[in-house]
Amino acid sequence: MSLRPRFTPIVLVVLLGGCSVLPKVESPDIYLLPGPATASASTRGTVLPQTESLRVDTPQASRALDSTHIAVVPEGNLIAVYQGARWSERAPLLWRDRLIDAFRASGRFTAVSSDDANLPADLELAGDLRAFQTEYLAGKPVVVIRYDAQLVRLHSQKILATRQFEIQQTVPDKEVPQVVVAFGQAADALATQVVDWLSAARSGER
Repeated sequence: MSLRPRFTPIVLVVLLGGCSVLPKVESPDIYLLPGPATASASTRGTVLPQTESLRVDTPQASRALDSTHIAVVPEGNLIAVYQGARWSERAPLLWRDRLIDAFRASGRFTAVSSDDANLPADLELAGDLRAFQTEYLAGKPVVVIRYDAQLVRLHSQKILATRQFEIQQTVPDKEVPQVVVAFGQAADALATQVVDWLSAARSGER
């Protein structure tokens, strides 16, 4: 079965002569980013005393990713989206909130907040979301998340550490629900890596 009908290239819609050429709007399926089956804190690395607070910023992302569309790269440099499916929030917000959940579950900070709340904090985690999409590798779908992280001590604006993260999660089936499950698995695994890295960087500063 051809994969192409399931993808929609990202294009601009043109209005001519006052007449809309927009297709009939369809109601898409809205997907949450699946959470872990059981909540568990990361156990690797040194767990420091809870003496500092952390603010997690919404990562920067390209226009193609800063969207509720579920992105897919079916071939080459073509970026498309799954038809009839949307995330419940823009991808950068989904990733930020998953990181916040992971840091809160770790118990390594007195408080963890988002940039939306704009609360005072000791440390800030900023970054760029480089990929949050499905890619077809050797003809098989693989969820790919790439995140460039930057840890900053806020009172001095000193950059304590930076790191590039990437994770790939194979998808057992090409259907959207299975793709969504794989996104949840990839996000959980990568969030754990970020928690451990930040804790190690914080420990090294001391």
